[in-house]
Formats: sequence, C-alpha cells, structure tokens
Amino acid sequence: MTRLRHYDNLGTARFVTFSCYRKLHYFKDEIIFKMFLEYLSNAKEKYQFKLYGYVIMPDHVHLVLHPQYPIKLGLVIREIKSKTARQYFREYPTGNQEGKNVFWQLRCYDHNCRTLKTVMEKINYCHNNPVVRGLVEFPGEWRYSSYNWMNGIKDVPIDMDEIKL
Repeated sequence: MTRLRHYDNLGTARFVTFSCYRKLHYFKDEIIFKMFLEYLSNAKEKYQFKLYGYVIMPDHVHLVLHPQYPIKLGLVIREIKSKTARQYFREYPTGNQEGKNVFWQLRCYDHNCRTLKTVMEKINYCHNNPVVRGLVEFPGEWRYSSYNWMNGIKDVPIDMDEIKL
C-alpha cells in the first residue's frame, strides 16, 4: 500500500478529509454529531490549532484548520478519530452493519492551503458539500458545518477562529 506524504509544519492552513469505514453512514443522529464536535473542540484546545471551517457529512468529515506551532497533524486527527470511535461503540455496541467495530477508514487526506484564496475555497467546499449531496437545498440548513457561524449566527456547536494566515 502506498504511503501518503504529509507535509507538516509548513505554517499553512490545512484542509483535511477523513471518511467513515467503507463510507458507512455513521453520522445519522444528534448524539454522534455532538460526540464528534466535543472531541474536535477538545483537540482544538489541547493542540491550539485554529479552526476555520468544517462540515460533518453522514459518511465523512472535512476540516480547515491551522496549526499554530509544530505538530504532527496525523496525531491530532488520530486522537479525534480514536476517541470518536471508542465512544460510538460504547453507545452502539453491536458494531457496524458488518458486525465489526470499525468506524473510520485508516487514512486521512490533507492539503496545504498556501493562500487566503485557497482557504476560502476549501471552506466554501465544506459548506456546499451537503447541498451537492442533496441533503439540503441551502448550506445554512445543514446544522453540522461552520456555515452559520461564518454568516453571523453565533449559536452554533463550536466557534470558528478568525482567519489569519
């Protein structure tokens, strides 16, 4: 299996994608969304990264974040994924549709965003993902993204950071 290269500590914002195991729709109720957002918020505080945008889809997650000091982003993502999976299988002990206790695909994909334009493109991609997938007609209808925060609605599950590159 080819090993993906990750270029950490370039001082850039990062667009990160990770998927549920075999694209299964694990994110299907409020409990799971809130659980993931809690672990994301905890990691944000622990590792001091800036969170510029996100979307949680039924079968995958996109994040736009900016590490503030040298960290291996893979370790941060692994911690979020691991905690989410463990909690999920405590709540739903029967496993997934195949009877396995596997929540996430092994890898994550990341892209270094070297310009403000690229950061904004990735955030817009996040916000439009539920519309493209036919889950909602307008990005603001999808509760599990940073869209509403970016548009002045501050009663959201997790606050975003001001974009500074």
